[in-house]
Amino acid sequence: MAIDIVDYEIKGAEMQFVEVELDPGEAAVGEAGSLMFMENGIEMDTVFGDGSGPSQSGGMFDKLVGAGKRLISGESLFTTVYQNKDRQKRRVAFAAPYPGKILAMDLFALGGTLICQKEAFLCAARGVSLDVAFQQRLSTGFFGGEGFIMQKLSGTGLAFVHAGGTLLERQLAPGEILRVDTGCLVAYTPSVNFDVQFVGKIKTALFGGEGLFFATLTGPGHVWLQSLPFSRLASRVFAAAPQTRGSGESSITLGSVFGGERN
Repeated sequence: MAIDIVDYEIKGAEMQFVEVELDPGEAAVGEAGSLMFMENGIEMDTVFGDGSGPSQSGGMFDKLVGAGKRLISGESLFTTVYQNKDRQKRRVAFAAPYPGKILAMDLFALGGTLICQKEAFLCAARGVSLDVAFQQRLSTGFFGGEGFIMQKLSGTGLAFVHAGGTLLERQLAPGEILRVDTGCLVAYTPSVNFDVQFVGKIKTALFGGEGLFFATLTGPGHVWLQSLPFSRLASRVFAAAPQTRGSGESSITLGSVFGGERN
């Protein structure tokens, strides 16, 4: 499968976006809803599945299988392909969904495969394949939560993933163990062993506020962690927002959600 080689530039600080420069005929694949802008000469097409093929010319069954896998992982059935139909270079940009960092993952340098959280994928060069990565252990399936169904990015091109809050990269040595909240895991290389383990104490599990289980990562391999999972951000906003509203109440303001009411 041909891989488009794209140039890019990541801009911004807390709310980043990535500009991808496409040569004539090149294309990028974006997650639904991630587009920020595209220059004149770029044409967009919505396709079933991951859009990894050069023309999506496979049979209908193959397209439905690809779309079904994305549905299982919680993503949209459709992916949008942005192709430069002009005779000169054109740019298309994709924005992060919430504060954090955009990571450029060179799949060739990473051995051709990367496992990431299902919400982490932002965009990629055409030719990068998106698949579902189920955790094989039964305990992980029952208790893995956010880490049970993940995405597998395959190919030799560039893929861009998003990490919430502050990013931490760790290179695990053979046998080195790291325990993390399942939501804080952004991505890892396939050589890392992923498992889910009970926190160990009933009192800690019930009253500690950190959940019943940890994701246990065992090296060797590379892992990427985030300090602000979207699920944690959403739960804090929901907890701070008024749960009931009367007909005479005013709308929720940013001050009431994040800073509290002021007299």
